Amino acid sequence: MRIRRLRTLAGMLCWFMALSLAGCQTAQQSTPAEVKTAAETAVAADEVRGVADASLGKQADILARGNLAQNGREQVLVVNRFSGGEKKSAGDANASAIYVTRAAVLEKNDGKWSQVLLCDEHLKNQNGYLGGSSAVHVNSWRLEYRQDAKNGLEMKFTPAEKLDTLNGGTEDRSEAKNTTFVVRWNKITKRYQSFDQSHERYLNEVPSLETPVSILK
Repeated sequence: MRIRRLRTLAGMLCWFMALSLAGCQTAQQSTPAEVKTAAETAVAADEVRGVADASLGKQADILARGNLAQNGREQVLVVNRFSGGEKKSAGDANASAIYVTRAAVLEKNDGKWSQVLLCDEHLKNQNGYLGGSSAVHVNSWRLEYRQDAKNGLEMKFTPAEKLDTLNGGTEDRSEAKNTTFVVRWNKITKRYQSFDQSHERYLNEVPSLETPVSILK
């Protein structure tokens, strides 16, 4: 009789353990939809990483990604950080500011990625130098950026060090050296442009022989 009770208890214990394991396995198993979503997310992340590397090299940092311009297309903001920027940031009143040698906004359109904004020694879009910036030639920039739900991505570029080369007279040098260029997507022209000093209107570009836009993938 005692043996029978022990066998019964042992059987019940095994049954409870089996139910417990089955419950854990059920909880841990992902649905096909979840698996598909995770796979698509991983592929998209790899794709963005690839175009960032193609644009600014393996050291490129991805700062922002998504519908940055509020134009319905995926965009990515990538930068090359300035190696000496940590010291500058330490004494910067704006903790969100970073220092970069290059920055770019990449946009995906019909499956192809291209640069729609490039910041290296100059600030350029598809049509040439951004308005008001053609006299500026620097090695590094102080960058501030924020995403606005209505107006989209706004970037502020300020020369971070003494300018290497400036065209024009003394007044132009002084003005360019102290200028912060505010750049935002112009919904009318459908490209990134700079504002005038009053921040009331966009400035036209200065055409150049270079072609800033390059297909990456």
